[in-house]
Order: sequence, then C-alpha cells, then structure tokens
Amino acid sequence: MTKLFSRAIGGASVLAIMLVAQSANAATWRYAFEEALEEVQGKFAQKFKEEIEANTDHTVQLFPFGTLGESDDIMEQAQSGILNFVDQSPGFTGALIPEAQVFFVPYLLPQDQDTLNEFFRSSVAINEMFPKLYAEQGLQLLTMFPEGEVCMTTQDPVHSPDDLNEVKFRVMTNPLLVESYKAFGATPTPLPWGEVYGALQTGIIQGQENPGFFLESTKMYEVTDVITCIGHNNFTTAVMANKDFYDGLSEDDQKAIDAAIEASFDYILDYQQGLQDESLEKIKEAKPEMQINILSEDERKPFMETAGDVEDAFIEMTGDGGEEILNQMKKDLATAEQATQ
Repeated sequence: MTKLFSRAIGGASVLAIMLVAQSANAATWRYAFEEALEEVQGKFAQKFKEEIEANTDHTVQLFPFGTLGESDDIMEQAQSGILNFVDQSPGFTGALIPEAQVFFVPYLLPQDQDTLNEFFRSSVAINEMFPKLYAEQGLQLLTMFPEGEVCMTTQDPVHSPDDLNEVKFRVMTNPLLVESYKAFGATPTPLPWGEVYGALQTGIIQGQENPGFFLESTKMYEVTDVITCIGHNNFTTAVMANKDFYDGLSEDDQKAIDAAIEASFDYILDYQQGLQDESLEKIKEAKPEMQINILSEDERKPFMETAGDVEDAFIEMTGDGGEEILNQMKKDLATAEQATQ
C-alpha cells in the first residue's frame, strides 16, 4: 500500500469519525407555542427554527396551539423537560409568576410602536429582573415581545365602562386581568382559549379581547358584532427554555440560541409593522356589517381612570417584589420614550 493511499484512507477515517461525532451531538429540540403556525408566535418560532438549523447541527420541531394541549399543558411539559422551548403569554403564567401580571395593568404600555419596541428591547425589568423570577420556576427567560394592540369584541357597542355592565367577558386565567375587567365594569369569566369560540356562539359569554391579527385569523368576528379598541394594552408574550436543558448546553449552543432569539426578535417587530390595521381591514372585508370602533381620547378617559385601582390590586397580590418591578417598568418606559423622541 502506498503512503499516499494510506494517507487517503486515514483522512477518510478521520472525516468519518468527525461526521459520526457531529451526528451524535446533533439533537432535535422541541418548541411549543400558543398560536397557529402563521400567527405571530408561529412566525417567531419559524424564524428561530430557521436560524438554529442554519447555524448549528440541531433541528427544531415546532408544536402549534392544540397539538400538545392547552397553555397549562405546554407549560408543565416545558418545566418537566419534555419540551425544550415554550412561548407563553404572562397572562397564563400569572399564577406561576405573579409579578408577570404587571403586563395587564391597563394603560401601562405605550401605544406608540417605536416606544413600545424600544421598551421591550432595553427594559431592565425584562432583561434583568424577570429572568431571576422565571429561573425560580425552572425556566430560562429568553425574550419577551409585543404581539399587537388588544381590542375587545362584544355583541353590542362599547363607548364607556357602563356599556360593559353585566357583560360576561372572557379573560385568560389571570387574577389581575379579572381585576382589570371588573374595574372596566364587566363580569370577567376565565376560560381556556379552546372554549372561547363555542362559548361566544352559545351566549355563555358575550365578549373577549385579543390583538387584531388574532381576531382575524381565529374568525372571532363570526360570533361577535363589534370590535372596540380603547388603547389599554398590547399583548405580550415570553419565550422560555427549560432551564436544566439550557444550562446543560455547550457555550456554543447557548450562544447560537441567544443569537437566534435576537434575530427572531428583530424579525417579529418588523413583521408586525402595519399588521393591526391590515387585520382589521380584512375583518371588515369578511364581514362588512362588523362595527369597528376606535375610541377617542375623551371616551378612553373613564377606562384610563381605572388603572390606579388595578395597580393597587397588583401590588396587593405581589407585595414589595411586584411594586419594585412596576416602578422599574415605569422608569424603563420613560427611558424608552426619551430614546424615541
């Protein structure tokens, strides 16, 4: 056997060993979220999958809403390690992490999109304080991002809190959101998302809230007659990893995840530009008789006046820790506003 042939065989063996090693290190990561594949959380997840698979040997398996159960099911699976990643709104983690309910204090988040985006990008509360709280529940908080202005759907027009009197209004299973809609004058009714369409159809409830894109994609307009936007909130969601899984990864894999999250964050903020208006227009096209009311500043004032009571309820629920986060968020929001002026 010639030396050249021996070297060729040796090189091929080394290459084979390297390929086997790479294959052995490659894994399939499981990622579940609360929306459909073509909704905002699904778009974020697809971008994350694209980035991971382009820059590592790993693959990402996506599980849209309903494939693994309701929101509480996927959270349990993420905490137990069955899932590696989960995207879930603080609305469903309020019982687990009470301080996360701060995102449901009405009129806390700004309506200006640039200010809102800057807040989520640079917030000390989000980037430094919340990760510690999520870690206590076995979760690595990777990012939070806004999904769009929340609007109400009802059977009758709403121009003041009086119009919500005795309206059975579906809310997420979140204690502070219950307090918020009590303050608005409604009768809050916590329900899992899978039951909402049917409950509206049968009259068990008469209203619910969600961002415009979600109202359009889930066809909520088929079982309600009025959309009312009062500027009270922007739907927030959080992407998390199982902490034991994340901590056990190599430094390179952790860096790849962090980079993929950053790219997906930038992508999803850009994706949402104009999405709310486009979604409301599509609803109007699908159901021309649908009333879409954007309340004036004067009409919003009675709703805005309830914010103080909900803040007090939040602090009562969460104590000094919640108050510290609320105060830090207000500082972060002021900083974001100055940065975008």
